[in-house]
Amino acid sequence: MNDVRLDRRAFLGLGAGILGVALTPVWLRPAGRIHRLSVPVMGTIADLAVVDSDAGRARVALDAAAGELRHVEALMTRFVASSDVGRFNAAPMGTRVPVSHETAEVVRAAIGWARATGGAFDPTLEPVARLWDPAFVDRPPDRDVLRSAASESRGWTALEVQVRGDAAWLTRAPGTALDLGGIAKGWGIDRAADRLAGMGVASALVSVGGDLAALGAAPEGRPWRVGIRDPRDPEGIIRTVELTDGALATSGDYERWFEHDGVRYAHILDPKRAAPHRGVLRSVTVTAPRAVDADAAATAAFVLGHDAAIERFDGLAERPRIIHTA
Repeated sequence: MNDVRLDRRAFLGLGAGILGVALTPVWLRPAGRIHRLSVPVMGTIADLAVVDSDAGRARVALDAAAGELRHVEALMTRFVASSDVGRFNAAPMGTRVPVSHETAEVVRAAIGWARATGGAFDPTLEPVARLWDPAFVDRPPDRDVLRSAASESRGWTALEVQVRGDAAWLTRAPGTALDLGGIAKGWGIDRAADRLAGMGVASALVSVGGDLAALGAAPEGRPWRVGIRDPRDPEGIIRTVELTDGALATSGDYERWFEHDGVRYAHILDPKRAAPHRGVLRSVTVTAPRAVDADAAATAAFVLGHDAAIERFDGLAERPRIIHTA
């Protein structure tokens, strides 16, 4: 962890070298002291920043917030067999799989977003996601293999979540497998921000990949200024926005992808095609009160497109807002 004065040069160094980070907090004037921690988590780098005059107190708070992120990853990653998601995906069909209350709540939130977006956000694409994951493949899957994986999935409507007292479980209906990558990161960010607030931190940022939550205002009472990365220029910022006590998420086709025969295949899947989404947008940035909602909404908006996403979001109680597309 480093303590750095808040100036533009230090700010740009916070995110410029991190692969896949679409949001970077911007401070344009020196103001106070920030204590920062960067940790690898959830397949990317988390940057946590706390404004505090006491370095020891800030260190304890940052470690606690990072612990929340690791806790959520341990529960909800699909890459570890012992996680809640890993055990669910490996369980025989028809099995009731005990899970944590946190995982049950995230799955419920995912079902809600799947319903609200007409399936544009779908947490059950794991069989297809494995075939297209840029971390493991460098070419499109065989068509017959893809067709088989897509046909086996019954989709999000088959997910069953039950909570009774201290117990929670998911029932593995035939054709269901989970990938919470489009929502668990936002949930973890909220958990980290809540932990900081519970420890008395009034001013902080929690950024994981393309998602970010601001706690309170920036030093001197100003809103945090957040830079949105230019999808066509990894070193460029295409727009800055102001944020106080809220969340941002960006989804785009430039963070994780592979190229084959001159065609770029990004990691965000179109559930209707069982293939990477291919549209006119390179990135979508969404704001919402909570990062869990911004995370899911940004993914859905990227798939739906600007106008269709706005139409879907208009009917929601906690309506996310699309603030930028590129």
